[in-house]
Amino acid sequence: MNAITNFYDRASGQITDAAAFMVADAATKKHVISLWATDNARHAASFADKVDSFLSDAQVGYAFLTPQLYRIETEVYMIKYPSFDIGRYFPVDSSGDMWDVGTLVYSMDKVGEAAFFSGASFDMPYASSKMAQATRNFHLAGIGYEWNTQELQRSAKLGRALSSDKAAAADMVSQKFIYGIGMTGKNPAGVSEKGWTGFTNDANVPAVQVAADGTSSSRTWPAKTPELILRDVNAAINAVETNSGEVFVADTLVLPTTAYNYIANTMIGTSGSNSILAFLQANNTAGDSLTIMKSRALETAGTGSSRRMVAYSKNPQVMKFMLPGPHQFLPPFQKASMVYEVGGIMNVGGLDVRVPKGMAYYDSF
Repeated sequence: MNAITNFYDRASGQITDAAAFMVADAATKKHVISLWATDNARHAASFADKVDSFLSDAQVGYAFLTPQLYRIETEVYMIKYPSFDIGRYFPVDSSGDMWDVGTLVYSMDKVGEAAFFSGASFDMPYASSKMAQATRNFHLAGIGYEWNTQELQRSAKLGRALSSDKAAAADMVSQKFIYGIGMTGKNPAGVSEKGWTGFTNDANVPAVQVAADGTSSSRTWPAKTPELILRDVNAAINAVETNSGEVFVADTLVLPTTAYNYIANTMIGTSGSNSILAFLQANNTAGDSLTIMKSRALETAGTGSSRRMVAYSKNPQVMKFMLPGPHQFLPPFQKASMVYEVGGIMNVGGLDVRVPKGMAYYDSF
């Protein structure tokens, strides 16, 4: 119980240290949420004799709604949705704020060569650097939710805290939106509204098809031996080091979900003691540091809508997702006689692939 007081204030019914709450064990979190819900229900019950005032006095509505929304928003932002977590795949840069308009992206390359020359010569070779810059614009996007007076009155009359379902739905939609922008550069309608590409379809990343040396000259993995499948994967991993001139080494491999599952369930040899995936994790040209993940976004990202795997160095010098303004809810306002709106906004810059040769696409398997 003493540990709870480090981040939970019983008097105000608020979590005072969200970071401490997040690292607490599951049982402690559950207990705090229970206390939190009780505090909010007690607050809601205090408005049971004021429900008629909701229609005539906006301040009553705000007095009820504001602390409820504080609890809801804090609770929602503590929830994680792994299926839309782009941070698993590439670095996310949240520096800046909601109102930044863009950023300048700089790239630099070393130039110059050493050469033999005479001790009396005047043509000393010089090294220099070549700089380039580009502008990347940020764009405002939004998703919010609303409450009506009937819902507020009913909750107050029943002494019940407002549900977090609407806020949770808005936050999940925002994460789904950002996930789509990060993976393909496209909005939920499948349109690259800002002319962006993403993790799976950047035109500057070297892309090749795997060798067509399976049964009947097929490129697909079910038609290939485990040895050929391992050869395909290591070719993608090696391509990063080769294409970047050994500046970057692939430390991350992302496979389509079906491909990942196939090699996880396909054994090497007749003994059946080791899957292709297990063997690959222990034996690959990137070494022990290789992280292997799966993503549904790669199922049709390759040549001719085929499967695509991505090998890359998960390094902010190679790529980063620009998110100067993560999704946040605005204060509620009464937009109609019986409706309160809670806006939600985010400032998004998309995925910036700065060194395309630090990545490699391999398709058609």
